[in-house]
Amino acid sequence: MPLSPTLARTAPEALAELQREHGRALFGLLLGLTSGDAQRAEDLVQETLVRAWQHPEALASGHASMRPWLFTVARRLAIDARRARLSRPQEVDADALEQAPAPEDGVAGSVTAIDVRRAVGSLGPEHREVLLEVYFRDRSVAEAAAELGIPAGTVKSRTHYALRALRQGLQGYGYGLGA
Repeated sequence: MPLSPTLARTAPEALAELQREHGRALFGLLLGLTSGDAQRAEDLVQETLVRAWQHPEALASGHASMRPWLFTVARRLAIDARRARLSRPQEVDADALEQAPAPEDGVAGSVTAIDVRRAVGSLGPEHREVLLEVYFRDRSVAEAAAELGIPAGTVKSRTHYALRALRQGLQGYGYGLGA
């Protein structure tokens, strides 16, 4: 139904008439185009009507109905909104971000491995042997003592002093002297 010449000239009334006549149909179209997102569909209906208000020549064109023009504008706005949303990274809430595992950093891991090797290399041979048996070969104190041919108490004390020396050598990694 074409707008009366009076309404075509006065935008607020024309916009209100467009809303009454085509608002429900526009909302239905946009609800389908937005996969059922009512909030987004309502926003796009409003944006479509704003576009009609910005183009009074479309209102005064004398067409039998404004619906085809409005549907075309609405469809294009929905497509543009979808493209804009897909071009941005997906939004993530803070809780999901905090629970996500930290990304692996190969360079940092390599640097850490080099630093640990250097720190272990700086130990005396007795301390290195004890750490090798207890930590790298996963032996108990008794097993390490039997393998090295030394008393279990000596394995314990050497392990203690070796770890203390490593802490001093790796202070930049958060290990203090008193740890």
